[in-house]
Amino acid sequence: MAELLSALFQRPNFVVFVILFLWGIYIMAAHPNYVKKLIGLYIVQTSVIFFLVAFSAKNGATVPIVSGDMAMLDASAFANPLPHVLTVTAIVVQVATLGVSLALVAALYRQYGSLDEDEVVQRVE
Repeated sequence: MAELLSALFQRPNFVVFVILFLWGIYIMAAHPNYVKKLIGLYIVQTSVIFFLVAFSAKNGATVPIVSGDMAMLDASAFANPLPHVLTVTAIVVQVATLGVSLALVAALYRQYGSLDEDEVVQRVE
């Protein structure tokens, strides 16, 4: 048990990721309000972006741009660009998902007059 605690204290950013992820899942599952569900979805997506940023950090690394005189350098001296590209992609997907979801919630409110999941389901049936 002490080994697990020492491992957790060495990587607090991963503990924060897990807490944010589970908190967002809980908000999406526990609250019947659609706007609160979207807030939970946003927290989950933000935690994934935080996870990608935490994994992509590398001490002492340089940008992966190689010129002719640097061609014989060790590959471990460079930062991997893939996590950064995935992070930018995740941010774009997050904004697009949130925008479309808010538009759908607004349309649901105009159609049914409520944002409560149970009321909307009753009115649909």
